[in-house]
Amino acid sequence: MLAALDSNATVAAMRDSLDHPRRNLRSLLAFAGPAVIASVAYMDPGNFATNIQAGSTYGYQLLWVVALASLVSMLFQAMSAKLGIVTGRSLAELCRDEFPRPVVIAMWIGSEIAAMATDLAEFMGGALGISLLFHIALGWGLLITGVVTYAILSLDKAGFRPLEIVIAALVAVIGLSYLAELVITPPDWHAALFHSVVPQLHGKDALMLAVGIVGATIMPHSIYLHSGLTQNRAPARNDEQRQRLVRFSNREVMIALGLAGLVNMAMVAMSANAFSKTAPGIADITAAYQTLAPALGAGAALLFLVSLLASGISSSVVGTMAGQNIMQGFVGFRIPLLARRLITMVPAVLVCLTANPMSAMIDSQIVLSIVLPVPLIALVVLSSRRSVMGRFTASRRQTVAATLATAAIVALNVALLWQALA
Repeated sequence: MLAALDSNATVAAMRDSLDHPRRNLRSLLAFAGPAVIASVAYMDPGNFATNIQAGSTYGYQLLWVVALASLVSMLFQAMSAKLGIVTGRSLAELCRDEFPRPVVIAMWIGSEIAAMATDLAEFMGGALGISLLFHIALGWGLLITGVVTYAILSLDKAGFRPLEIVIAALVAVIGLSYLAELVITPPDWHAALFHSVVPQLHGKDALMLAVGIVGATIMPHSIYLHSGLTQNRAPARNDEQRQRLVRFSNREVMIALGLAGLVNMAMVAMSANAFSKTAPGIADITAAYQTLAPALGAGAALLFLVSLLASGISSSVVGTMAGQNIMQGFVGFRIPLLARRLITMVPAVLVCLTANPMSAMIDSQIVLSIVLPVPLIALVVLSSRRSVMGRFTASRRQTVAATLATAAIVALNVALLWQALA
């Protein structure tokens, strides 16, 4: 148990696996961590907000959006991790070196806006979970979320492994909570499977929710962060070891993000089952909790709050880590974690005092979707440059798939803006 928390022991295990190739569970677990942390971005409170509204408004109809977005997220997270493994640098650092300065400054500003939009949903989600679970004012929930987040971030002083273990534990809480929800209230499996593979967009708000789901699922800050998380672990000594690290990373991405995708689909299914007939169009987490208790029982409502709390705290931690990574990569300096935490808390506090938190959370996901093409385009461009990736340059098939996915996201954003202006 103590060895699992020891970063030095983890690095030694990774080093041994790279120097003496072997395939076993111990080797896979030693390399696990970056994708687990990145997966938190795919189960944050923004996902709760969009998935609840999607399920309550359209039943199972938007499950295909969640499934497709999850597959696309696997592609880009795998590309981001590969970029970091091969180059030893983060996506933001490579953007600073490879692109013109005006472009870099614009990318940094856009990325910081995305980081603030992300943190708003994450921070508000954690605060709402604490407020509802312990029956205290939302202001106290905000304060407690900030303190707990900073305490978890401080674990990084003892190395990367303790922080990874805590994040993994919170991810497990979210996953197990929704597994229990499906046991308590089994969905219509036939309808769920059908709508997971058959695309449909009916209703005037379906497009907005689809874009929100994409923004909540494929997170810009997570794309940046994953490339940075692969550093300072067990760097490869040659191309053979780089290839091995990429294979380990791809497996972890498939497992971690695959489970995150299933959790998101479970959120939509639970919402469709619980709210589509009794409270159609519900878009408020507080109202969802209050409706769950009489509809499915106190146990289901409690599990919902526990998963929301774990989601808010873990994603707030990861969001702060991503903000640090983005700033350091683009402009070459860091600010103290406490200062970063306080700065990104400001929008959430202002929203709490002046606006509807749930509307702001959903709007923040749309902002994320609009900003999302920036890191995706940069990742596709850099991954296809032989001067950056050498023999690990992305294949033509991967480049085409990533380009088409990016173009589809841009098209969705354009369609949403057109609908809003029409």
